[in-house]
Amino acid sequence: MLKRRIIPCLDIQNGRTVKGVNFVDIKDAGDPIELAKNYVEQGADELVFLDITATVEKRKTMIELVKQIAKEVNIPFTVGGGISSVEDVSNLIKAGADKVSINSSAVKRPELIKEIAQEFGSQCVVVAIDTKFVVDTWKVFVHGGRTSTDKKTIDWAKEIEQLGAGEILLTSMNNDGTKNGFAIDITKQVSEVVNIPVIASGGAGIKEHFKEVFEQTDATGGLAASIFHFNEIPIPALKNYLRTQEIPVRL
Repeated sequence: MLKRRIIPCLDIQNGRTVKGVNFVDIKDAGDPIELAKNYVEQGADELVFLDITATVEKRKTMIELVKQIAKEVNIPFTVGGGISSVEDVSNLIKAGADKVSINSSAVKRPELIKEIAQEFGSQCVVVAIDTKFVVDTWKVFVHGGRTSTDKKTIDWAKEIEQLGAGEILLTSMNNDGTKNGFAIDITKQVSEVVNIPVIASGGAGIKEHFKEVFEQTDATGGLAASIFHFNEIPIPALKNYLRTQEIPVRL
């Protein structure tokens, strides 16, 4: 059985790790390099670094920081924020990133997914979907959750798989930072309609939330931020708990 991945996410702003609630109320959470090294020691399976204002500020993501991370970290890591071309991806891969995460640029120009996959392989392309329940359906949002689109989340998930994405990072904006649990319904729907890995993101607050999302959906990874940054749930304790619940994890 496929082992579930535990993935800390580091949102980066002005070179610091930050964390918000529902994509706002941003607070400082520490130095990204020190946090990353700590997560490697604790047994994190992968790391995700998101430059959360790169797209809105119309600038490229953090090449120098990626080089520093690559020197210090020996587990796979994904970088996102402000990526809009194959050249951007090439620069990040050369700097040491294993995968890239694209969101707004993929919605704006879906062919970018195919271009990156053809150049670097599907395993390199993570498409992040920021989704919010609006009226009666889950919709896709861009620009760091600031802008609504007319895309329905399920339809977009199917489309990005066909275009060559190797993975989906699915964040429920309704749940983000609330610590009330992952959005089981949309995570279940998305992970059932695609054949690529889906990382559940947004809402983890206690160990049981990871158990719920792994038992009730086909998500292959659980991503969280503040509970790890502020050591509310140490990764070894989380993995030991999941193992007692007969959920396969790497120890």
